[in-house]
Formats: sequence, structure tokens, C-alpha cells
Amino acid sequence: MADQEYKVFIISDSVGDTGDQVARAAAAQFPDATLHFSKYPFTQTQSLLDGILKKAHREHALVFSTFVNSELNQFAAQICKKNEIQYYDILTPALNIFENATGLEPANKPGRRHSLNDNYFDKIAAMEFAVTYDDGKDPAGFLKADIVLLGVSRTSKTPLSLYLANKGYKVANLPLVPQASIPDEIWKVDHNKIFGLTTTTEVLNGIRRQRMISYGLNPDSSYSNSDSIKAELKFADDLFKKVGCLVINTANKSIEETATIIMESLEDDPQ
Repeated sequence: MADQEYKVFIISDSVGDTGDQVARAAAAQFPDATLHFSKYPFTQTQSLLDGILKKAHREHALVFSTFVNSELNQFAAQICKKNEIQYYDILTPALNIFENATGLEPANKPGRRHSLNDNYFDKIAAMEFAVTYDDGKDPAGFLKADIVLLGVSRTSKTPLSLYLANKGYKVANLPLVPQASIPDEIWKVDHNKIFGLTTTTEVLNGIRRQRMISYGLNPDSSYSNSDSIKAELKFADDLFKKVGCLVINTANKSIEETATIIMESLEDDPQ
């Protein structure tokens, strides 16, 4: 049945990100299944929920929910049971654990995790910082940053910067090019805040060739030439040694894995 297509509905009385992440994380373990995801956020009335569940029934969808409103959750569970819709309530088991442990009742207010508190505005400021100081556009950013990323082209500096910004860190990054001058500000940054990103010649060659092809250009250029890449990586490695920073090989790591190494390193820093 691997060739069958499946609909997956994520329904929430808030934005639905939690349900979407859980459903997709589970779905990733079934790479041969064809899954189509639909998210229905801010479903806060029974009439709206009823319409979505009728659609789920018609389309034989699998339903994931993150309702903090217990009445909506019970309504969804009853309708799904009646119509034999596979239904997974993500939030209630977790709420029950905290309720049992603390003796307190949940607030039952949708979107509390996404409220406009200081943490929210810190993340927005960090995202703006990452965009402003991406690719070494303004060297002054290195002295203001919580994290400075160094690496040759296509070592995931920008996406990693944005991921870390979403965690509240102000990140600046610098692309490394042989023979290019290194901004004086880099030498003034605490080496514990600097992280060197490297990879293998083979991986970088493959990424760069695909990038050239996607632009409709000749993949056999100096940009993707193995000898040129080796020279770039050596230049970067020599600089990392001079700076004294932690070096992370991103060749077989996801953005999340690399970010975790960086965040744990900062937590372990005695300063």
C-alpha cells in the first residue's frame, strides 16, 4: 500500500505549529508513503471544526489535533470515533502529566506559547540582526553578535544564522575566500563566540555543482572545481586555528544538529 496517497489534517485552536511538527516528524519515518498535509489553525468554534471534520471524513484523512479547549477536543474525538476517522490528540496527554504533577489546572488559553512577550520580541530582533549582518555586510556586527559563524561558501552559514536567531541568538556570519582580507573586528571577538564551519571536498563539490545547474550555468567551473575547493577549505582551516575557535564539520549534519552543538558549547563556556 506504499503507492497509496494519504491526507493528513492538523487542526488547532492556535497556530498549529506543534501539531504540524509532530505529525511531520512521525511521517518522516515513512519515506515510501505519499502524504499530503493540510493545516487548519485558529479553529475555535464547533461549527468550524465540524466542517473541517466532515471534509476529513470525505477525504479519509488522518487527523492530528492540539486543542487546549477541552470541549473542542472532546467534540473532535467523538466525531472522529463516530465516523471512524483516525484521530490523535497531541496535547492532552502532556497537559495531564503537568496537571497531575503540579496539582494545578491548565489555563486552557490557545496560543499562550506564542504570546507577545519579551521573548517573542527578542526573537524578532535576533532575526533582524541576522539579516542585517549576513555575509559580513557590516563588520561592526561581529562585535555585537552572540555568535559569529565563519565558513566558505555553501556551508550553511545563512540558514544556520536564521535558525539560531529563532532561538534568540544574535548571529553574524562571514564567508571565507582565499586571499580576501579578514575584518579587524574578527580578531577582537571572544574566540568562544566564534564557530568555524567546514565540510568535505566531495560534499561541497556536489552542492556547488547542483547550485550551478539550478542557475542554468556550467557546473564545471572554478567555483565547483575540487582543487579550488581544497584550497578554500585549507584557507578556512588555517584561519580557524589562528582564531582558536570550535570547528564543526557540517558534511553529514542537519542545521538542527549543528545549532545544538553551538548552543551547548555556549552553555558550557565558563564565561
